[in-house]
Amino acid sequence: MVQKASTTLTDLMQKAVAREIQVSVQYMWQHVMAKGLESAEIADTFEDVAIAEMKHAEKIAERLFYFDVVPTTKPAPIKIVSSLKEMLEADAVAEEEAIDLYKEIIKQAASEGDSTTRLLFEEILADEESHHDTFTTLLGK
Repeated sequence: MVQKASTTLTDLMQKAVAREIQVSVQYMWQHVMAKGLESAEIADTFEDVAIAEMKHAEKIAERLFYFDVVPTTKPAPIKIVSSLKEMLEADAVAEEEAIDLYKEIIKQAASEGDSTTRLLFEEILADEESHHDTFTTLLGK
């Protein structure tokens, strides 16, 4: 018998998919737009993180599909800015939002006894914390 997730948990997971699609597009666009003296290294970072975020979207979508829920294909609003500093600042905020959301999902999954979803989001949370560290380090914080 397939375990069913609560509407609350699947709604949170849908929000997570939309967020992961959003940042994967946002970071890839930043990879294309990055220019200036430090742009080469930072552009590669944007590309690497964009790919990681798309893999997160895929894993979350697979988990939703397991629950017989069609994953969203609509991203959360994409933030486009022009300078490298603004990009990194926007990305640090996006990662902070993800960290908060994923902690909420982990808590909800644990309360429902859904260890698979909890473990999935614990893995993704670790990546998001690493991305946040990367962006804040590049900002010099």
